[in-house]
Amino acid sequence: MSSPAERYAAARRRAAQVTMFPALDEFALDLGFDLDDFQREACQALERGSGVLVCAPTGAGKTVVGEFAVHLALRGRPAADGAPLPVEPTPVRKCFYTTPIKALSNQKYHDLVDRYGADQVGLLTGDNAINGDAPVVVMTTEVLRNMLYAGSATLAGLAYVVMDEVHYLADRFRGGVWEEVIIHLPESVTLVSLSATVSNAEEFADWLVTVRGETEVVVSEHRPVPLWQHMLVGRRNFDLFHDADAARKHDVHPELLRYTREMLRRLELGDGRTHGPGWGRSGGRGPRWRGPLRHEIVERLEREDLLPAILFIFSRAGCDAAVQQCLAAGLRLTTPDERTEIRRVVEARITSLAAEDLAVLGYWEWLDGLERGLASHHAGMLPAFKEVVEELFVRGLVKAVFATETLALGINMPARCVVLERLVKFNGEAHVDLTPGEYTQLTGRAGRRGIDVEGHAVVVWSPEVDPRHVAGLASTRTYPLRSSFRPSYNMAVNLVGSVGAESARVLLESSFAQFQADRSVVGLARQVQRNVETIEAYGVEAECHHGNFDEYFALRSMIGERERALNRQGQTQRRNAAITALERLRVGDVIRVPSGRRAGLAVVLEPGAPGFGEPRPLVLTQDRWAGRITPADFTTPAEVLARIRVPKNFNHRSPAARRDLGAALNGLGLDRHSRRGSRGRGSGEDDRLTQLRAELRRHPCHACADREEHARWAERRRRLERDTDELRERVAGRTGSLARTFDRICGLLASRGYLTPEGEVTDAGRMLGRIWTEADLLVAECLRRGVWDGLAPAELAAAVSVVVFEARRDAEERASVPRGGVSDAVEATLQLWAQLEADEAAQGLESTREPDLGFVWPIYRWARGEALTKVLGSGHNLDGDMPAGDFVRWTRQVVDLLGQLSNASGASADLRATARQAMVAINRGVLAYHATA
Repeated sequence: MSSPAERYAAARRRAAQVTMFPALDEFALDLGFDLDDFQREACQALERGSGVLVCAPTGAGKTVVGEFAVHLALRGRPAADGAPLPVEPTPVRKCFYTTPIKALSNQKYHDLVDRYGADQVGLLTGDNAINGDAPVVVMTTEVLRNMLYAGSATLAGLAYVVMDEVHYLADRFRGGVWEEVIIHLPESVTLVSLSATVSNAEEFADWLVTVRGETEVVVSEHRPVPLWQHMLVGRRNFDLFHDADAARKHDVHPELLRYTREMLRRLELGDGRTHGPGWGRSGGRGPRWRGPLRHEIVERLEREDLLPAILFIFSRAGCDAAVQQCLAAGLRLTTPDERTEIRRVVEARITSLAAEDLAVLGYWEWLDGLERGLASHHAGMLPAFKEVVEELFVRGLVKAVFATETLALGINMPARCVVLERLVKFNGEAHVDLTPGEYTQLTGRAGRRGIDVEGHAVVVWSPEVDPRHVAGLASTRTYPLRSSFRPSYNMAVNLVGSVGAESARVLLESSFAQFQADRSVVGLARQVQRNVETIEAYGVEAECHHGNFDEYFALRSMIGERERALNRQGQTQRRNAAITALERLRVGDVIRVPSGRRAGLAVVLEPGAPGFGEPRPLVLTQDRWAGRITPADFTTPAEVLARIRVPKNFNHRSPAARRDLGAALNGLGLDRHSRRGSRGRGSGEDDRLTQLRAELRRHPCHACADREEHARWAERRRRLERDTDELRERVAGRTGSLARTFDRICGLLASRGYLTPEGEVTDAGRMLGRIWTEADLLVAECLRRGVWDGLAPAELAAAVSVVVFEARRDAEERASVPRGGVSDAVEATLQLWAQLEADEAAQGLESTREPDLGFVWPIYRWARGEALTKVLGSGHNLDGDMPAGDFVRWTRQVVDLLGQLSNASGASADLRATARQAMVAINRGVLAYHATA
């Protein structure tokens, strides 16, 4: 059997025919399938020398265009067998293929190695560095950003950059990296941007033309595998739409609407006939809806030949629980031969894991699920376990995967069917509805090209789910791409150092974020102009032949404002007087409640004690109502009219006691409806108000018969002027907003010695420019102040963890830390952060995230060589026991930062050496597997 390189060379030699697009014809020969129209159109644009933006649904085959860029870069290179090639050799050209996540980079690397051979393809992800000088290198986008700022020699000969999943630039945490790369790439590089379908593709393409030159936009909304939408109601599965025409019109299947309405009616009425599948009991108070159990859903999918399936559950614990529920129900989806193959794959992949770690990792339960064709997939899993699940699922050995939404981001793991258990997810702050874009991304996994004739998406119905809402989500395939780009400290020093401060401002203003802001400014400016024209028209209508109506209306406005001010002042005075009077009341005082439902006489049972909050005395009224009154019940201060004796230990909850005391209250002979007390100045008049009213009466326009009509037009003009002023402020706030933020950042950096007053980068600034973390400036400050000097390797790992770790939920108390050097370093880091936050607030900048102590103990124990069992269940983590996947993920980030410290120009030689020792101590066990996998 020939090697990949030999097959590739043979395909190229077969391309003897000269056409307008010889490279594309050459490329297509070895694909094994015909190119779709959008793929051919995009590839032709690339061969003509244009950049391309390709927007197409998940699974449509966008990556073929990226692979053609790889082919163009390799074209003209000597083949592995040394055979002559059908084209003339060209200068050395490279292609970088970037992805947003390491898992997708790993997957794409293996795909390209299979096609072109290991000698032609490299991988750079931070965890892995394989053949980095190859003509084709797959990498995460952050790696390319760092190479651009560092001026890496690897960039020499770069001709093409593929940005897979470029819509990731909308990500609020990491999206800015994509824009940095697009802006900084040399002009000679052709950009291939691959995106999910977005509704503002033309806007994004216009920006790409602005910063990258000629860019052709190719949009396809066609799914190569049709997707059918369903809704599972109890144990009945309905089509969401009757046909394709109904789907285009968002018309829900009438039978589905009728059935769900009947279910809701029965719930509301408590209909006893609702017992059966999908119904439960709620304490004997009527029926309560119980959706199908998870194993029931999987069994139904198996009967309808809809496996393999991905069931999205927006909870890690929910995914793991779903597998356990299916196992407890005795569900088994695999044959004996499949179980044998599953165990063989698993045992081959986890040989490097220590036997003593398998139990704490939940290995045996995980393997049991796999052998039955069931698995979960989420960020809390050990990466090695996730990789095995992905491999087994793609091979059809695992039939049902319960996953969080992270599975939908990037990795190629399609299914025949996708199930959404809920349409609400937790975004880290609150439970929010799925957006049309998220719904499209999730359901887009359904339908395997070349395997399935059609894909299926199933939404599980509950009383909170309206089928018409689901129809809207399913019919809206596009969503707008919004930039999340913001200047950072690291970016600022790198920009100033490479192009200078003024040029850096120009670069920032060429970002997609500013492009979108400026576009919105155009619309706002147009609205301002329309308002100005309308204001002028209103001014004409308000003109008065008696005199200057603007002066007259100004007097009216001043009078109105003065009256409102006096009214507010009077209300405040009356309220304060009412509060004071209520605070003075004693038990037995008889007062009159002047207004409200409890108006009339009342006797005080408990006083309204002064102190914090409003006084709320407990009273009994003539109607025998007992309750608390507030200052809001009094338009005038409460006045004591009489006193009566209230029995000691009076029980206001006793009807008899209320009756007797109420009779005593009525026996006082006070007129229930009489009103006492003096009335204040109801008009709220004062000397200035009197003066203004006199001026108004003397004004010539006061005699105009049409003055009220003029006043209405003047009021409309005034309101519109206020609205227009607000619009102008919004325009001013958006125009050059990024540049202003950049100036503030540079001001703060200059005040702290990272930039000179003249805008030059200092030695400290150059150090900051090589720190790649969210808390970049805080890390630089810790290095400059020697906060981490003198620590042992395990102590250093624990101390630096506070600037990278972020707990999944807010803790009400601060996590503990080891005593000694770690405690001192953490305390010093917190003090530096507090000072930095104060400076950021003074500059009007977004604050650096507060250091999080939740990972100190786990990484400290691990770096000291303790067992994984002890580390994951140490009890010092406020979130409880830490999932293995989270532990590996955060540990890799600590290792990444330690790697930066080991090369930091501003760090002492001892610190750099300690950082390297800490990395060695950490890379063992599950981390050693992850580092080499």
